[in-house]
Parts: sequence; C-alpha cells; structure tokens
Amino acid sequence: MFNRTTSTVANVDPELWTAIQDENRRQEDHIELIASENYTSPAVMAAQGSQLTNKYAEGYPGKRYYGGCEYVDVVEQLAIDRVKQLFGAEAANVQPNSGSQA
Repeated sequence: MFNRTTSTVANVDPELWTAIQDENRRQEDHIELIASENYTSPAVMAAQGSQLTNKYAEGYPGKRYYGGCEYVDVVEQLAIDRVKQLFGAEAANVQPNSGSQA
C-alpha cells in the first residue's frame, strides 16, 4: 500500500521531521517532572505508531461492536493478562475511561 522506505516523515515532510527531532533532543537533554510528559521508549513509540491505532475497537475482547478486531483483541488480552500477573489480580481493565484520556 505504501513504500515504507520512501514514505517516512523525513521524506514526506522534512520541516515536520526537523521539529520532531528537535523535540526528541529536548526530551533527551532535560528531565521532565510532569507525569504526562514521560520519556517514551522506542518500543512504545513503535506500538503507538502502528496500524493498531487505525482501528476503532469499542467493547471488550471477543465482544466488539465492529468486525475486524481480532488482532486488537490479541493485544488487549495480552495487556489484561500482564496486568493481572503483575498485580496478582483476578481481573483488570486496561481501557481508558474516555477517548480524551487515551
């Protein structure tokens, strides 16, 4: 669908890429004490920039209101299982309270 070699932000919009890189350097060079501005790992950035963000997945794993959510279900169930294991919990909800908090 897209050429992943040439369809990069750096190639498509160099000005935007420069601003992104400048912000990255700023975050690497300073300590932010605002919780919502935590420095994110490359793995988290890759997941947040993946095709998973293209999917609207209202509901819960296996009980969605829209089709085509089988891989989103896998990801959400992984998160649920990992949170339950981490905290020794019987249940967990990993969904945000609203889209504005996502």
